[in-house]
Amino acid sequence: MATKPRTKAETLAWLRTIAGELSTQTLKRLEDTLPWYGDMPPSRRSAVGLVAQAGISSFIAWFEDPRSTPWIAADVFGAAPRELLRSVSLQQTLQLIRVTVEVVEDRVVKDGGEPLREAILLYSREIAFAAADVYARAAEARGLWDARLEALVVDSILSGEYDDELPSRIAALGWHGHGEVAVLVGTAPKQLDVDHVRRAARHMHADVLIGVQGNRLVLVIGRSDPLGREPEESIGTAAALTFMEIATQLEPHFGPGHLVLGHEVPNLVDASKSAKAALAGFAVARSWRHAPRPVHADDLLPERALAGDPLARATLVHRIYRPLQAHSTELLTTLWSYLDNGRSLEATARELFVHPNTVRYRLKRVSDVIGWDATGAREALILQAALIIGSMSDHEHQPRRRPS
Repeated sequence: MATKPRTKAETLAWLRTIAGELSTQTLKRLEDTLPWYGDMPPSRRSAVGLVAQAGISSFIAWFEDPRSTPWIAADVFGAAPRELLRSVSLQQTLQLIRVTVEVVEDRVVKDGGEPLREAILLYSREIAFAAADVYARAAEARGLWDARLEALVVDSILSGEYDDELPSRIAALGWHGHGEVAVLVGTAPKQLDVDHVRRAARHMHADVLIGVQGNRLVLVIGRSDPLGREPEESIGTAAALTFMEIATQLEPHFGPGHLVLGHEVPNLVDASKSAKAALAGFAVARSWRHAPRPVHADDLLPERALAGDPLARATLVHRIYRPLQAHSTELLTTLWSYLDNGRSLEATARELFVHPNTVRYRLKRVSDVIGWDATGAREALILQAALIIGSMSDHEHQPRRRPS
């Protein structure tokens, strides 16, 4: 004799009586089939268990009246939403849903018939979409928070106004940079694809912080740890690529106009020094008609010094004038004469009463000491500015005679 089908009220009553049994079976199967669940600490395992139990209870309520509570599936993740997102990835959550649905199907469909099977299939679809919605909302909220936090960090770097919370903010952004840092400043494009910039940087084993200020795009570039990356994911190693090479490959992501790279600094906390140099160079780059793109901020030292940049003036004095002055007054005098005579070896030799080859030798020694070559037109301008500002600095520091 065929068993008389249950009414909906009878089915609901029966489901409520076996809800505890279903929860217990679900937790056991989670432990048996999902290794990551068993490896969790007890508190997190309990939170995931609460979600599974809530899913079963939610299904019963949804089965009672699907139309009155169409989004009740989303309530499943209200049991422990933060704990769930911290503990479990979206892929693991879908595995959790699958196991729960399998347990319910094995126990319920056998005794509940075809209507319950259809209800479970429909509900499992709803719960899967609900899971995706929870994770999408969390990712969107995290993205907005990260963008605001990144803008705050970049602003702190540009202004040089640090506080004790800066290291923790940088860590919260997932900054992978280590070692030297440099700042790149250019014009912001009309449409900035932040993810594309980050991918391009990762392929060069670099990490970036991105900030947009008006029409300026600022990238704080750091070398990231290459360990653990596959060789085909990168076009070079962190040690092989200079910051100028990295900047050159990031150049297409900027808008038209000048692109200035600040000097290297030891770490991210000192990035404000590189940022100040890059910003000062960007402000005066138009004064160099044939400035390359990108250009080093130190290649714009004369323009920056004329614009009143104290960092440029100090750099010219301490990296060019003082080393030459301390090394040899003979080299300093030769450089003065060579530049004053229009970079003519013969004229310089006549003024100093030496052979032109002696002038060549001394100019080579100048290049060895400070790293700039006076025979090049652009570097000669930098050296000329250094001599002028250095001599002015000497005059300013001379003790004044007291009136007799």
